[in-house]
Amino acid sequence: MSTMNTVGRPTAPNQVQTKPATLTGGRGLLQNEALIFEGDGWGKTGVDLPEPKTDGSDLGELVRKDPIGLPGLSEPETMRHYVRLSQKNHAIDLAIYPLGSCTMKHNPRLNEKMARLPGFSDIHPLQPISTVQGALELMDTLAHWLKTLTGMPAVALSPKAGAHGELCGLMAIRAAHEASGQHEKRRKVLVPTSAHGTNPATAAFVGYSVVEVAQTEDGRVDVADLASKLGDDVAAIMVTNPNTCGLFERDILQISRLTHEAGAYFYCDGANFNAIVGRVRPGDLGVDAMHINLHKTFSTPHGGGGPGAGPVVLSEALAPFAPAPWVVHDEGGYRLIEREEDEAEQAFGRLCAFQGQMGMYTRALSYMMSHGADGLRQVAEDAVLNANYIKARLGDLMSAAFPDGPCMHEALFDDEWLKGTDITTLDFAKAMIDEGFHPMTMYFPLVVHGAMLIEPTETESKAELDRFIEAMRALAGAAKAGDVDRFKGAPFHAPLKRLDETRAARSPVLRWTAPEGSNKAA
Repeated sequence: MSTMNTVGRPTAPNQVQTKPATLTGGRGLLQNEALIFEGDGWGKTGVDLPEPKTDGSDLGELVRKDPIGLPGLSEPETMRHYVRLSQKNHAIDLAIYPLGSCTMKHNPRLNEKMARLPGFSDIHPLQPISTVQGALELMDTLAHWLKTLTGMPAVALSPKAGAHGELCGLMAIRAAHEASGQHEKRRKVLVPTSAHGTNPATAAFVGYSVVEVAQTEDGRVDVADLASKLGDDVAAIMVTNPNTCGLFERDILQISRLTHEAGAYFYCDGANFNAIVGRVRPGDLGVDAMHINLHKTFSTPHGGGGPGAGPVVLSEALAPFAPAPWVVHDEGGYRLIEREEDEAEQAFGRLCAFQGQMGMYTRALSYMMSHGADGLRQVAEDAVLNANYIKARLGDLMSAAFPDGPCMHEALFDDEWLKGTDITTLDFAKAMIDEGFHPMTMYFPLVVHGAMLIEPTETESKAELDRFIEAMRALAGAAKAGDVDRFKGAPFHAPLKRLDETRAARSPVLRWTAPEGSNKAA
């Protein structure tokens, strides 16, 4: 008879479980890789360059006297260095990436192929307009899709990310209040307790004071508390819907009505738009401004692949204040409205030097057009289905933070089920690494103690969800059985073990120094 040491893997009863440390630092196929500055080969280069025609004597005192401080690498050494580094990190191409409120979904390779097409990948923002008509048409088509999906009349494409989009929306709101002469009076922004941290930070950055709005026991905005704080000194509210607890704000129409009756604007954090895309149009809910994370809803790379994109859709009331530039199409073809004298007299200004990130526009539109309207609706349906499947399969072992009713795109658990085990949320998350899974979002949202926020996204198959769920169930069973050592020392099988996180935060090492006794250049 055999025992089980990991999910589905039998172990002979007499097999020794402890593993000796290797002599090289490598672990099987996982190579031990030094920092590039610690490598050999300082006297060589992998590139043949012609001999310079001058000796640099005309540079005077600017001639370099010390080594440049970079190792020379051949092409195989370069490739191996970065492949070995990639093996030390989790990736969406390796397994499910269950970070809640981050929507780490698969990025279709079709999008990458389209983004690399000549005419998209190799254009320059200062080219004559006549030479980039195709790119401008793509931007115009993307804007049409975003306006149609949200039910909003205008969109600013140029913001580079979600927080940048928040800045855009609040600056448009501020410009609208300035135009009506109310800016000096309206100096507050109301933000729920469960909001993303960027919401209050952005409001403060724009110059507003932030007032917190309470949350109800079922994880939604406390409408009574909101109503009591709305007044003629409020510029806007910032509400995430679906919210950070993974729940749809069922009182959203009332929230919108109360906000507008008070003369304020409704900013919606659209980070979780993938849960309702194709099913609900935020414009129909009374939203005045909402950023859309293209990496979350429309599959552009999250945190990689260059600058991101966080377009902002705007209501009719805020549309005149949208930042330049934007694309228009008339009898002369496509052109950009960029300056105040070019029909942008009320624009609050610019958010970036040029027109935004073309690569992300191309990837997002590729995703939209390959899915179609029905496919985008299915994105939301599958994202919600997958999250509820996880909530249902884990609900008997782990405590759901809000057990009543379905969730939206993410399942939220608290640490109530760990009480009495001497195991924390952090311990459990570290043990997940040993099982080959990236941990879920921990300790967020702050309104839930010991939060474990799991978002499977719509691109995970049932087979992959079941593999993840079985690992979670096995770990939960081990925790309840008192196998504390499995958790307190985890991760045991990662390239690096658990850090002293307090020390890492308070005394970070921010500069590389050569190992003692080394004669390598620093």
